[in-house]
Amino acid sequence: MTVLSTSPQRPSDVVVEVGEGNVGAAVDRARVAQREWAAADPGVRASALHAIADAVAASDLADLVVREVGKPVVEARGEVARAAAILRYYAQQVYDPVGETYPGGLSFTVRRPHGVAGLVTPWNFPLAIPVWKAAPALAFGNAAVVKPSPEATGCALALADLMTPHLPDGLVAVVPGGAPEGAELVARADVVSFTGSGAVGRRVAADAVGRGVPVQCEMGGLSASIVLPDADVEAAVADIAWAAMAFAGQKCTATKRVVAVGVDVAEALTDAVARLVVGDPADPSTAVGPVISAEARARVVGHGGRALDRDGWYARPTVVVDPESRLHREEVFGPICVVGVAPDVESAVRVADSTEYGLVTALYTRDLDAVLSYVDTVRSGQVKVNLPTAGVDFHLPFGGERASGYGGKEQGKAAAAFYTRGRTVQIKGNA
Repeated sequence: MTVLSTSPQRPSDVVVEVGEGNVGAAVDRARVAQREWAAADPGVRASALHAIADAVAASDLADLVVREVGKPVVEARGEVARAAAILRYYAQQVYDPVGETYPGGLSFTVRRPHGVAGLVTPWNFPLAIPVWKAAPALAFGNAAVVKPSPEATGCALALADLMTPHLPDGLVAVVPGGAPEGAELVARADVVSFTGSGAVGRRVAADAVGRGVPVQCEMGGLSASIVLPDADVEAAVADIAWAAMAFAGQKCTATKRVVAVGVDVAEALTDAVARLVVGDPADPSTAVGPVISAEARARVVGHGGRALDRDGWYARPTVVVDPESRLHREEVFGPICVVGVAPDVESAVRVADSTEYGLVTALYTRDLDAVLSYVDTVRSGQVKVNLPTAGVDFHLPFGGERASGYGGKEQGKAAAAFYTRGRTVQIKGNA
């Protein structure tokens, strides 16, 4: 069988067509290469990551991201820059301490790599997510085998082409394929990191735990933005419009629900959304391009959105004002969000927490007391104040709660704990 990836704005444009990869062979080669890599001086690993960062920064990957997943070009360029910055960030971390010493003779801890990291990645951040998983895995001495989403196969292969000249042969591999290849990678890897749907993530977590290997799964969200009466409504709706609709709302951190407390935001938000340019993602003025597939567009339409009559999988950005809408309960990966109301901040937080998800919640207010209460009580892995739900800083730990995430956090210093295992050493001196 073959893996076929086409452009969502021009479905007749075949970006890549390749055969399914051999997971077993890739993992076996990576395991051999990892032994050499783990034993290398930290400076070797740092130099390699810096060289890869330079290659990524100088590449034309942004054009491929635009073509393959329909990401607007300004965001695509930002993703390339972010991928390079992540690589440089983890190139520095190879020099971080790897343990602690304790009193009582010579007692200390060390951290060691797991071995082969199996990385199952989505299409919506076809560079940043593979990099934010692979960069720390490599920095701390692991090999990395990536099974990308079929819709982002071309980006993954191009990224690997930039990485492999700077690494031992076989240390990094991309295995094209679908669910069977992903399941086989989970069954063979020594540590597993997954980003994707909740249904698949739960199976990945169960399979990895059943084998006794570390696993982290990021599985989407139904993120809410709460707007209080004292908020700067104009700034809030501008943030929310972008967080809900940019890149056609295809981010796990996108705002999907808006909860207004004592203020009417529906009209202002609808106006702000209407000002976003919908069009060809290669045009720098475009904020909203196509959704990834015909099926994705049909799901948007089925929840109250409208298809646009043009080539490609375009849907009109839509703000829904309906207390009975399924959008209050169901995540739709597209340019659509729902507005609701609540009588006070406590009720709004309960509304925000009323789904099974817990990825990001944002609060717009000038009220410090409300902020402190919100930060303590909201049930999300990420909490933001006067900031959009969308957007992740790679130096900060990232991860959701409840159905949004399982296992350790990603990114920042948290990655070191996930991609390594601790060992306690005690040495008795000569009498």
